[in-house]
Amino acid sequence: MSTIAATVKTPNGGKYVRQLCKHWSHKLETEVEGDKGTVTFPNAVTVMDADAEGIAITITGEDRDAVQGLTDVVARHIDRFAFREDALVYDWAWRD
Repeated sequence: MSTIAATVKTPNGGKYVRQLCKHWSHKLETEVEGDKGTVTFPNAVTVMDADAEGIAITITGEDRDAVQGLTDVVARHIDRFAFREDALVYDWAWRD
């Protein structure tokens, strides 16, 4: 398994996690509990856990290239919801 993670600073993390899970729920399996959301893609699982500081994001899957590809997908979607904020910074790092 390959896991990549990032922490994104934003005071609106919970809102973005809920919006993103709702957005993807039409095509993917999603779960939301409070400010924590899980999205199951065909080849990886993304977990987003927000607090007052930001969003902790992990993406885990068998195929490292697929996991890497999802970093851009997740970031672009969060950025769409955060359009009123300054550009968000994603500090992706491998955990394996």
